[in-house]
Amino acid sequence: MSRITDRLHAVDRAVFDQVAARSWPGAEPVLPRLSRSANRGMLWFGVAAGLAVFGGARGRRAALRGLGSLAAASLTVNTVGKRTVRRRRPLLVGVPPSRHLHRQPFTTSFPSGHSASAAAFAAGVALESRRLGTLVAPAAWSVAFSRIYTGVHYPGDVLAGLALGVGAALAVRGLVPSRDGTAVPARPRADAPALPGGEGLITVLNPLSGPPPLITDPAHRLRTALPRAEVVVHDEDDDLVEVLEDAARRAAERGGALGVHGGDGSVNAAAAAALRHGVPLAVFSGGTRNHFAADLGLETVEDTARAVQAGDAVAVDLARWSPGALPPPAPGRGAPAGRAAATGGGTTSGGPGGTGASGGTVFVNTFSIGSYPELVRVRERWSRRVGSLPAGVLAAVHVLRHERPVEIRMNGVRRTVWLVFVGNSAYRTVGFAPARRGDLADGLLDVRVVHGGRFARTRLVAAALTGALGHSPVYSAALLRRVRIGGLAPGTRLAFDGEVVPAPGELVVDKLPASLVVYRPVARH
Repeated sequence: MSRITDRLHAVDRAVFDQVAARSWPGAEPVLPRLSRSANRGMLWFGVAAGLAVFGGARGRRAALRGLGSLAAASLTVNTVGKRTVRRRRPLLVGVPPSRHLHRQPFTTSFPSGHSASAAAFAAGVALESRRLGTLVAPAAWSVAFSRIYTGVHYPGDVLAGLALGVGAALAVRGLVPSRDGTAVPARPRADAPALPGGEGLITVLNPLSGPPPLITDPAHRLRTALPRAEVVVHDEDDDLVEVLEDAARRAAERGGALGVHGGDGSVNAAAAAALRHGVPLAVFSGGTRNHFAADLGLETVEDTARAVQAGDAVAVDLARWSPGALPPPAPGRGAPAGRAAATGGGTTSGGPGGTGASGGTVFVNTFSIGSYPELVRVRERWSRRVGSLPAGVLAAVHVLRHERPVEIRMNGVRRTVWLVFVGNSAYRTVGFAPARRGDLADGLLDVRVVHGGRFARTRLVAAALTGALGHSPVYSAALLRRVRIGGLAPGTRLAFDGEVVPAPGELVVDKLPASLVVYRPVARH
């Protein structure tokens, strides 16, 4: 074993000496500066800022994934790598003085932390966006090579750092799946009119549903992508539901489609309006939370615009919650999506924006009772003051400190629960949190319950961290087609797609299978 190690060290030193002895035209004024700029990850923080500003929603996600991967790699290098293999730095005898760094590193040589950070950031960006990853990769390779060029690392140190960095990015993806790797299948295909230039499309833009635009005005971007479409900018003094209702009615008269640019709350209201008027829906991702658009594989305005002009669309399920008795049966999967649900009987009722013509209140993503509605309420109260992420942290702390279990009757069985979660279609789980959906037309509800009891929250987190969530007595999950919830005390709240409303004493949650036609790009073979 020692002979093999000695030979590897000999090869490592030989390659290092060759790099040191060779002339590299154009590298001398660039690589030492580039190497210094990557100290403490400053180069990658700057690149991440550029991606966030100029790369749109995908650029912001790529930046966050890149920085998260970098953090994981740096933690591994500094806590395990450097302390496990105590290799000395190369001697600078053969390296020209013009290449030397002003400040020589004093830590051990193996592995290269700069190379690990560079590879982790570039790989993390690429896992979210191949195009952006291709742009970042040359800088990452240059930083890695600069560590050999300036004489502070052997080639083996750099190769080990690169491997560690890529591994860190893959590990982060395992915990937080990237959107490119979890696109839903384009099924079932649905008929929708092709609208060249957006002719017949009426899109309601809700500027209040997301962060202010950094560069391009969303209305201008919509009109550029679909110049013949009508764009209605929602004013905060107007009722969004009424604006969407008017747009859907006019779209139906023109034989066109309803569009919405906003987050999940806006999409919820638009889905209900499209359902009532039997028109296809075009979703343009533009809010703080865009889970529905992401699960459809709609990343940019241009993605949706291409589908609208080509007439590419799929039928997706909607879910609904209804006070009291179950509304009339939902249409089957074979019924004409969109129009079939709109012809159902029943009276409308429920919370803001989600009331469908079939009775009940529709939701496109999730429904919950228990601690989550309070978390949403507190988060929304603080988000405009301190921002979305800090508000979410404050809300979580508030809920953990102050919330108590609620008494419910679920499918006839009395339970004490911290949370009842109902997802529209089955979700993939990351930790113990529902993350992404693999099929938006599976006809199922993803029902999850966190039960009450002593140390229930602590036991839940411990089970999630140890991978034993499926065996934890405080957590249960099932795929159902409907669920009845009753025995709710006055003052209990429920949340659906970010909206929080008072809960009725009794309610039913069920599905409207393949009830809505939504534009999305469909691969052609």
